[in-house]
Amino acid sequence: MIKSYIKSALRNLWKSKFFSVINIIGLSIGIAACIVILLFVFYEKSFDKFHTKNIYRLSEVQKFPGMVASQKVALSMYPMGPSLKNDYPAVKNFTRVKWSNKYQLANQSKRVFLPQVLFTDSAFLSIFNFQLLKGDRKTALEKPNSIIITQQTALKLFGNKDPMGKTVMHYGSDTVGFAVTGVLADVPQNSQLQFDGLLSLSSIHESWMDSWSGNWLNTYVELAPGTDIKVLENKMPAFLKKYMPNNDSWKLYELFFTPISEVHASTTDVGLDYLNYQKFDKQSTNLFSVIALVVLVIACVNFMNLTTARSIERSKEVGIRKSIGAHRTQLACQFLGETAMLSLIALVLALVIVKLCLPYVNRLSQRNLELSLFSNPALLVGLVLLTVVVGLIAGLYPAVFLSSFQPVKVLKGAVSLRSSKSGLRNILVVGQFSSAVFLMIATVFVVKQLKFMQKRDPGFSREQIITIPLNDVAKKKYDQLKQDLLSNSLINGVTGSQDVLGSHLDQGGVGYKPENGPVRVLTSTRLIVDKDFLNLYNIKLTAGSNFSTGENGYGREYIINEELAKELLKDEPKKKLQSLIGRQFGFDSLGVITGIAKNFNFNSMHHKVETMFMFNVKAWGYSQMSVKISPGRTKEALAFIKSKWANTISDYPFEYQFVEDHFSEVYRADNQVSQVIGILAGLAIFISSLGLLGLASYSAEKRIKEIGVRKVLGASVNNIVFLISGHFLKLIILANIIAWPLAWLAMHKWLNNFAYRITIDLSVFASVAIVSIVVALFTISFQSVKAAIVNPVKSLRTE
Repeated sequence: MIKSYIKSALRNLWKSKFFSVINIIGLSIGIAACIVILLFVFYEKSFDKFHTKNIYRLSEVQKFPGMVASQKVALSMYPMGPSLKNDYPAVKNFTRVKWSNKYQLANQSKRVFLPQVLFTDSAFLSIFNFQLLKGDRKTALEKPNSIIITQQTALKLFGNKDPMGKTVMHYGSDTVGFAVTGVLADVPQNSQLQFDGLLSLSSIHESWMDSWSGNWLNTYVELAPGTDIKVLENKMPAFLKKYMPNNDSWKLYELFFTPISEVHASTTDVGLDYLNYQKFDKQSTNLFSVIALVVLVIACVNFMNLTTARSIERSKEVGIRKSIGAHRTQLACQFLGETAMLSLIALVLALVIVKLCLPYVNRLSQRNLELSLFSNPALLVGLVLLTVVVGLIAGLYPAVFLSSFQPVKVLKGAVSLRSSKSGLRNILVVGQFSSAVFLMIATVFVVKQLKFMQKRDPGFSREQIITIPLNDVAKKKYDQLKQDLLSNSLINGVTGSQDVLGSHLDQGGVGYKPENGPVRVLTSTRLIVDKDFLNLYNIKLTAGSNFSTGENGYGREYIINEELAKELLKDEPKKKLQSLIGRQFGFDSLGVITGIAKNFNFNSMHHKVETMFMFNVKAWGYSQMSVKISPGRTKEALAFIKSKWANTISDYPFEYQFVEDHFSEVYRADNQVSQVIGILAGLAIFISSLGLLGLASYSAEKRIKEIGVRKVLGASVNNIVFLISGHFLKLIILANIIAWPLAWLAMHKWLNNFAYRITIDLSVFASVAIVSIVVALFTISFQSVKAAIVNPVKSLRTE
């Protein structure tokens, strides 16, 4: 019987080739979209799942005076880890992590620059499950100047030789030797912590590190199983009060714990999160899943529509089978088997599509997604089962419907499908296009919002500026390098700063002396700059003047932004901003405010402009150099800068990034979300159009004699086309009417997440409606015109 079912299924697929192709293509695209999104979702959800301990990351909420709002940061204080372990039995162990980028290591013959190394406690490998190939997990980092390197680092430094026990040197502000005490397997890509080596934190321990006033590392704790994290967090105010009793400073902080498995995807509101590789909002991941499911549902709806529409073609087959003894269950199983077979064929095509598309998907997502079916049998079995289930769900209604035909009525030709079944098909078509129109509107607004943020004037210049990271050696030669670069007309300006605009800048406490009253202490974003910073970035002043050129002004002059000026004058509302010029402001030994800069977006457009001040202390040095190059001579300028760098700082590689590219990275996640939504919206409208094409073809086919009669009576081709197309166009218009309010509500809620946002323009809704109607007309008209130009003699010929 099964063999008969298979033969019957293949025969019917071949008999209705056009509709079979539409069904298979629609299902395969829907399944392929789901597979790709599932691969991404599984990858995202796999982050840090290989760790077996009950690990949490300790973070802070900082509520300093003068802040626009409290902020969450991933940082913590050096003494917090051991103090938590001593005070609370639930804290079984702890480890602290301090990162260092572009770390230079060398042996006798090779010198390499590692992208990132971590200074950490000896308990690091007792808490985390990174694979140690050589060495002892418990003791490898106990002694100062110990280092564990990864396989890749070992290969770079020692080739195929055994590195254990050998010494590597670090050349920087100090020359330090480290003994290799272990070799790790390369860090998995789905780890938030990425590193090329682990160094003992005791190697850099100094007395100032024990202070309860500095936040400069990450702390991870291992908690006892079953620990109630809320109960532990409720004890943290008492913990802070115990160790930070002076001036009630403990009230400025809150501590919270995040499970290691949630750090990657659930901490987008946490700043200064430097050790969170490929951080991505889980809400976006969930959104992708929902949209991919919608695309798959649209494909299933196509199948149901086309199958029920063509069910009259198989009514006589059902009648004959029932008349010779076939049961309804047998017929239903036959039709379900056919849909399952069709969906399996669609699965094979979907896998081919996924394989071809994965390189593009990986470039877009900056992930390394793989479709490893044979190396992962569970995935293969899961996909097959999913596809069969999809086929069964898509074919369940047609199977029940077809098997319900009464043989007497069918064989007499008394079966009519016009009323109830066409009504259901209309509902499904409207549902399809409502979903597609909704996604199209959402895509347009997401893209418009992203372009708005990228193109909106941030209040400073970004064109033709590159930034160059400076290490400890380069910092000391900054002045020499600056003068060498300015000697050439290819360079229009050079300046230095503590950080790059567009990054999360540091905050610090600062004092302000009002005209009347004691010194007021508040916290604000701060940026160390040299005297040419404002000129190079074209930052305008509202009042006052730039930094003085004299050395005596360094560290004694401050330029604040308008937002901070308003904060300083909040108790003097009648005073103008200019009145702040010359007032005392600064650190322990107060300097003066020399200028007020117009507000500029030193962060992304996701956030409002916060309070900030700029100052210059040459002794602190700069971690970034900004160079403005002449327009049209980029290649020459870069070659010149590289040559001067090599002459001045020969032992450190030259690296640079255009500020424009840096801001593209700032909005990278937004770009990814907009492109993925756009692609899925395109697939939704394409699959919906396929279904419309099939229904229009079937409608024209079933009305061929009606069309012939109308043409004999004088109907024109335009009349016939409108006759066939008009019904479907009404459905598309209805789909737009349903989708518009839903899209408006969703976009209104989404745009409220941005500090700077576009307005909801009704012209977008109208444009999408026109596009959807044009797409539908183009899809339908092909079949409509084809039916309208048929010679009525042929269409009216007796069968």
